[in-house]
Amino acid sequence: MHGAELLVDGFGRVRDSALAAVEDLTQDQLTFRVDPEANTIAWLVWHLARVQDDHVAGVAGTEQVWTGDGWADRFGLPLDPAGIGYGHSSDEVAAVRAPAELLAGYLSAVHERTVAYVGGLADGDLDRVVDDSYDPPVTLAVRLVSVLSDDLQHAGQAALLRGVVERA
Repeated sequence: MHGAELLVDGFGRVRDSALAAVEDLTQDQLTFRVDPEANTIAWLVWHLARVQDDHVAGVAGTEQVWTGDGWADRFGLPLDPAGIGYGHSSDEVAAVRAPAELLAGYLSAVHERTVAYVGGLADGDLDRVVDDSYDPPVTLAVRLVSVLSDDLQHAGQAALLRGVVERA
């Protein structure tokens, strides 16, 4: 298996896990909070898609799906369109309200763009330095694995919250 195939598989797992976390949930279920400061399923799935969209577009040199394909307008969130959720306050987390179908649609669009990019990478491409502000510099492989790790953690959190919601 080559690096591109491994990455495609990993990002497919992110998509599948996150889609399962939102499937058939109501707005109230998607925005349930275990306490007033906790993240919601809607925010977690929106955030993991935003991180993937932002970071993959950055290394691919393309426009983000969020802004380029009109998803920011479809969501109509009262948030900075350039934001990805990092450092969001409790009020900003609560502002991410969207139906399951919209969350799934955006995530699926991001996944398609991600797979189109990573699926075309050669193993040698993964050694390219994409951020030299760190010591050691960050390679494309490290950046993509970082996105995968972050996204899988958030998909797992959303799945856990779904279980809490379904038992409530």
